[in-house]
Amino acid sequence: MRDKKVLVVGGGGREHAIVDALSRSPQVAQIFCAPGNAGIAAQATCVPIKDTDVEGLKAFALENAVDLTVVGPEAALAVGIVDAFRAAGLPIFGHSKAATRIESSKEFAKQIMEKYGVPTAAYKSFSDFDEALAYVNGRPFPAVLKYDGLAAGKGVVIAQDAAEAEAALRSMLLDASFGQGKVVVEDFLTGPEFSFMCFVNGRDVYPMPLSQDHKRAFDADKGPNTGGMGAYTGLPFIDDKDWKDAYEGILRRTAEAMCQEGCPLSGVLYGGLMKTPQGVKVIEFNARFGDPETEVVLPLLQSDIYEIFAGIALDRPVPQPQWADYVTLGVVLASKGYPGHYDKGFPIRGLNGVDARLYHMGTARRENELVTAGGRVLMVVAKGADIREAREKVYAEVAKIDCDNLFYRKDIAHIALEQ
Repeated sequence: MRDKKVLVVGGGGREHAIVDALSRSPQVAQIFCAPGNAGIAAQATCVPIKDTDVEGLKAFALENAVDLTVVGPEAALAVGIVDAFRAAGLPIFGHSKAATRIESSKEFAKQIMEKYGVPTAAYKSFSDFDEALAYVNGRPFPAVLKYDGLAAGKGVVIAQDAAEAEAALRSMLLDASFGQGKVVVEDFLTGPEFSFMCFVNGRDVYPMPLSQDHKRAFDADKGPNTGGMGAYTGLPFIDDKDWKDAYEGILRRTAEAMCQEGCPLSGVLYGGLMKTPQGVKVIEFNARFGDPETEVVLPLLQSDIYEIFAGIALDRPVPQPQWADYVTLGVVLASKGYPGHYDKGFPIRGLNGVDARLYHMGTARRENELVTAGGRVLMVVAKGADIREAREKVYAEVAKIDCDNLFYRKDIAHIALEQ
């Protein structure tokens, strides 16, 4: 029976993909999204409440008799939205503030992995600039430097030499660019990276299809790190043993560890993993859906996503999610200048002719015209029997979009196609 009201917290491409998946549920009658964006507005009622305004969101959910809230961004989880909603008797999909530390504190995540034998790079933590610099300079480069807290995907520097390391440490520890916090220094690992997301409820871990994100701004993995310029599913370089090692030895072991530590997971656990010569290891954990991976993974879901979200929120058994066996590939269109300074307000035309899934990441309406309103603006996602077919389709559709201030990578999935 289609009678459920759902509130999705957030306003980017990830949340658009969540709203899109919920719109296919036979149970969902109405979707609200706070704050949402211009594209989400076609499938949900956008509500002008910030994703970290816990009291405002809670009041809205109570006033509108919302049956379920689904949290997109890590910032909302880190300020304790799940704890506040649960205390008010409101069903919510997402981790408690304590469980969110698997993402919000790099040091906490490392301590968990070390204690429970989850494979990851060796590390040391520092709060003193001079001690950190002396340690880094006494070891081989490159060095991986991570700010301990949340930094909107910008708190990791792979320093190639002493000068780069000193600048990064100075920014993180002395200038407090991301706030006061420690720095975790890790050994540098090599190998292809991939994303393994799972729905988790305590010890129950439901795997999603693997995906690979493209972080660098430009073709051939050149340029600065971004929030992600594209992603795809169907990874040819991950075999059955890799998958089992990742699922059993990393995702399930971490879920078990969090139960043992008294802060069980109840949302999405995202493993940012690397296939190294010594096996699959953890680069990072996130406590929510990845972005842009969500936009290529959720279109493959054949089960009712409301059933999954509500089951975990209400702590009841969830049927094993079913996934389609085709692959997806998505390309992000970003504002010129991103991830640095960029201008907003450029008209976007041609979207009506796009024959693919279209997720809005940073768009707005201005006098009945769609305009750019963020760094990452749109993501076009196509499906295919294989990666090559999906890629040909998606780039044909991207070419239909007309905007003077957008750029995109033309080589998404190049790692898979070079196999």
